[in-house]
Amino acid sequence: MSIPKEPRALMINIMYLVLTAMLALNVSAEIFNAFKIVDKGLIKSNKALEESNKALPELIRDGAKKKKALEKYAERIEPAQELSKVINQEMDEIMDWLIDASGNQDGEYNDEDYVFKDGKKTSTLRGKKNKDVTTRLLVKEERGEELKAQLMEYRDKILELVDEEDRASFAKEIPSIIDDETWRERAATKSKNAKFDWATFNFKQMPVQAVLPIFRKFQNDVISIEATFLNYLANKVGTSTDVVLDKFTVVSSPEKTYVINGETFKTEVFMSASASAESNTGVSISVNGRPLSVNEDGVAEFSTRANGVGKKTYNVEASIKNPVTDEVQTFKRAYEYEVGERSAAISASKMNVFYIGVDNPVEVSVAGVASSQVNVSMGGSGGGSISKNSDGTYNVTVKQPTPNGQFAKINLTAPGFSASKDFRVKRIPDPVPMLSKSRGGKMGSGTFKVQGGVSPVLQGFDFDAKCDIAGFTVVRVPRRQDPEIAINPGGSYKGDTQRIINKAVPGDRYFFENIKCKCPGDPAARDLGTMSFVIN
Repeated sequence: MSIPKEPRALMINIMYLVLTAMLALNVSAEIFNAFKIVDKGLIKSNKALEESNKALPELIRDGAKKKKALEKYAERIEPAQELSKVINQEMDEIMDWLIDASGNQDGEYNDEDYVFKDGKKTSTLRGKKNKDVTTRLLVKEERGEELKAQLMEYRDKILELVDEEDRASFAKEIPSIIDDETWRERAATKSKNAKFDWATFNFKQMPVQAVLPIFRKFQNDVISIEATFLNYLANKVGTSTDVVLDKFTVVSSPEKTYVINGETFKTEVFMSASASAESNTGVSISVNGRPLSVNEDGVAEFSTRANGVGKKTYNVEASIKNPVTDEVQTFKRAYEYEVGERSAAISASKMNVFYIGVDNPVEVSVAGVASSQVNVSMGGSGGGSISKNSDGTYNVTVKQPTPNGQFAKINLTAPGFSASKDFRVKRIPDPVPMLSKSRGGKMGSGTFKVQGGVSPVLQGFDFDAKCDIAGFTVVRVPRRQDPEIAINPGGSYKGDTQRIINKAVPGDRYFFENIKCKCPGDPAARDLGTMSFVIN
């Protein structure tokens, strides 16, 4: 860069260089502040995890007292906690050494560490940018590789405390701690003579402030593994103990709540807590005062013939002896079902018309008849066809509009029943051409220029359909100048059209004419009319 001789230009260049340097310093400060925020966040997260782990050992020991076979799980608590304690203390010592060696000299790093600056205290790590101490200890003196080996050994020893048949699934639930894939990929790009290992990848030329969150993350992994292991032990104790159910409710499970006149209504009535024959000893169930036979699973079946149309009510009473208190508890509840006449319904899921070029969902139902016994077909005008979806609904496609007085028909037949319904067939309605969300009027030059083209919008159309602009003509009418015209193929601006659009200045008028659009099912493009914009 040549140095200007004119004083004013020289002063401006110097101010630019100073501003650039200040911006660089600000970015650097923000990055180090981010490291500090992450470090403090991980410290809080680790403390929260440690607190949540404190209650588990006592629960595990209490659960293990219920059976001799469960004592082995309580005995594994202290070995796991000791493993976590040792590895976490090791990482604390390394962090304390780095903080001291970089300049703090107090072996601690917390909110009480202050550096005096201009007679004021600031909560700042004195040696936060120091890269030499991290490289020396963790890379050159190979303390980083030693830590890697210790972390991997910790994970393996925790796995040894897990039952052999559970180790594979448990290993998937805990973090691996050491990421070997990333640094090995990086090492593959290095020279064969250059030393590049896990410690080099993570710690070489890394400032102290950036290394601390890495160590906190390792500690977080250790605490998380311990938490997962303690929960594993708690689950082993919990799933192996006998659980006594001391709360019950009566449940009715009918085959259908709506039945046809003359059909049989059937339901299962049971205690919700009755999971085994032993648990259900002493269960008695009655419906409308009539005792029911209860099987070994605590389930009773009630059935009655449906007489008369309308809602029907049946009252259930169940009694059971509580296995904990020996108290006999009785539960009562009323249930309803409805009896109706056989009927059918055919309806379009969105509106009472079929549209060409899109899927038209249709729901067909016949009360009291299984869907497998219902036959549905398509007839009438419109060239339509119908197919059944996996969820039991139907899909209709049509090819041409129906003339006045003619309809597309859906026909259905079922045992003892038949019905049909008429539907009109129409083209998809004309979309509205738009620039952004505007159909015309005033628009700022900046907003006008950034529009990529004309879009067809189907307003108030509920179906999943997409129309495409086939082309249009753009006319630019600038003040006191001759108009410019461009013919654009497709909806997006191209060539001369884009050049004319880019010229937009306040006072210009733009006309979008002969806008053509093609929608699904259209044999030819439609004319969508004209748009007019005034640039302000």
